[in-house]
Amino acid sequence: MKEQAPYSLLTGLDRVKDKSKPPIHLWNPDNVKDIDMEIKISGEWFYLGTPINRQRLVHLFASVLRREGDEYFLVTPVEKCRIRVEDVPFLAVLLTVSGEGRDQLLTFTSNMAEEVQADVEHPLRFEFDPDTEEPSPYILVRDRLEARLNRSVYYQLANLITEYRLEDVDWLGVWSNGTFFPIIRNDL
Repeated sequence: MKEQAPYSLLTGLDRVKDKSKPPIHLWNPDNVKDIDMEIKISGEWFYLGTPINRQRLVHLFASVLRREGDEYFLVTPVEKCRIRVEDVPFLAVLLTVSGEGRDQLLTFTSNMAEEVQADVEHPLRFEFDPDTEEPSPYILVRDRLEARLNRSVYYQLANLITEYRLEDVDWLGVWSNGTFFPIIRNDL
């Protein structure tokens, strides 16, 4: 029997390139290694310190990205490669709003062209810088992978802020798909 050459990450990815969402949740390869790949806070992907400019390749990598705890991996059926992520892997670059009030629906589009509606399964969350108190808004895209809202999307979202009393506390936040997402207390 002829011995097969070891699989590389690109060889494994080539098998799934035409599929929209490979079943990475089913893949648990024993071969785990670190590679010099990083997703910067700007959303840019780098390999060996050089930007990856081929967007099709970036989209391919993003389709096999998995988060385990605080670590991120590119996963194929035979190999799992740990990469670095400065903040979160995706950016929300577009916001579409339909309806208003409690019936409002917020649909975000990521830099990987994935659309997600803010709802119970795809919540918005807000982190605040302890020094500047500047907010950083995020939305869950899929499988524990989040997108940070870029500045223009955040400003668009800020125009939709309304007040709502939740669990005896007055909040400023936004509605989407019948769910209120609190941003900051309004009684401070």
